[in-house]
Amino acid sequence: MSDEARSASEGRTGDGGDLDELAADVDATLGKAVRTVEFGRRGFTIAVFVFLLLIGFVLPWVDGRPGWQALLGDAGAIPQLFAATSTGFGVLASTLALATRRWWLTWVCATGGWFAFVDGILAVWSQQSSGVSGVPGAGPGIGLVIACVAMGVLGFQWMKLAWSRH
Repeated sequence: MSDEARSASEGRTGDGGDLDELAADVDATLGKAVRTVEFGRRGFTIAVFVFLLLIGFVLPWVDGRPGWQALLGDAGAIPQLFAATSTGFGVLASTLALATRRWWLTWVCATGGWFAFVDGILAVWSQQSSGVSGVPGAGPGIGLVIACVAMGVLGFQWMKLAWSRH
């Protein structure tokens, strides 16, 4: 290569440093875009239903006991399981996913949200069905119903968001 062509080539790329920096910036930006997710309006919807789930925890679930007492084990095993899964996936994982915008957390929230929703359906059913005594239960409290509906919506929103990139 002639000196003229070499100097023209070096002038365009700045001794190759500018081009290397640009390539590194592009790779970093693409890497971040692949790992993160943009929520748009769905993020607000998720935040509202996380808040509704928290409201459900202070309202009655089983025999007048609120959801936070069910979480501590005062309302039976099935409502306690729903309280634990809805707290873990519906509140903690959703909050973490909204704060960090990590793609893999959308899948955790989607699958965990549906698992918690199924637990919620079982918790509602357990309050309506007969126990060993044969007497039907008193029915689910309003907080349990709100929490179950909130988990259903959260599971749906997270699943829609998780599949949005495919």
